Amino acid sequence: MPETLNPPRLLPSGDSAITVEFSRTIDEAANRRVLALDRLIAAEPIAGITETVPTYRSLLVHYDPVQIDFDALGEQLLARAEQALPTAAGTRRWRIPVAYGGEHGADLEDVAKTLNTTPDDIVARHVAGDYRVAMIGFTPGWSYLSGLETFLHMPRRQNPRLLTPAGTVSIGGIQTGVQCLAGPSGWHLLGRTAVRTYQLHRDPIFLLEPGDAITFTAVDAKTFADQDRAAEAGAFIAELVTP
Repeated sequence: MPETLNPPRLLPSGDSAITVEFSRTIDEAANRRVLALDRLIAAEPIAGITETVPTYRSLLVHYDPVQIDFDALGEQLLARAEQALPTAAGTRRWRIPVAYGGEHGADLEDVAKTLNTTPDDIVARHVAGDYRVAMIGFTPGWSYLSGLETFLHMPRRQNPRLLTPAGTVSIGGIQTGVQCLAGPSGWHLLGRTAVRTYQLHRDPIFLLEPGDAITFTAVDAKTFADQDRAAEAGAFIAELVTP
């Protein structure tokens, strides 16, 4: 018997967008429903929709009010939400190398002390994780990953840094993530990857997509430096394990 799912809430977002909200908190099941609806709309477009933006718990749908109004679009979105069933079929899995600790992971030792363990244990736990790209946001290519082991859950820093390096791999709250561009962050920095999740003049511009599966592997500082030079020249450092 098929599972009965609660319908999402429809929230107006200005005069030309609808938020389709599946949950009010970060929720793995809700995120899978968000991505399923986003895929269905892409496969079977609704006239008047101009863009969709998936997040952890909702899908923002931009539309042209000249072509379709809020009520008519909302009705179609609710119907699509009932049809859109989450599936793992065809999921891409990436293996991403990370240089942990030292100059590449300024917070690794502090995280270990806070959690009453060792830096090696933190790295082992982080590498053992099976993650999924829940959303892309904040800055281009910033990939928010669900699936962080409960032991590694930590409140964000009380004093965010104004600048953290490109390629930082960090944890914050119940999430881990890959930061592509240098920028501010209140997360705890565990390491860095040479993988460019965003490069403007590359095809594809964005390497990772919501729904992709991610695993990390630990590399040493020299390997990171070699990979960083190769990535800067345009090489793909992330390994696509499954298509």
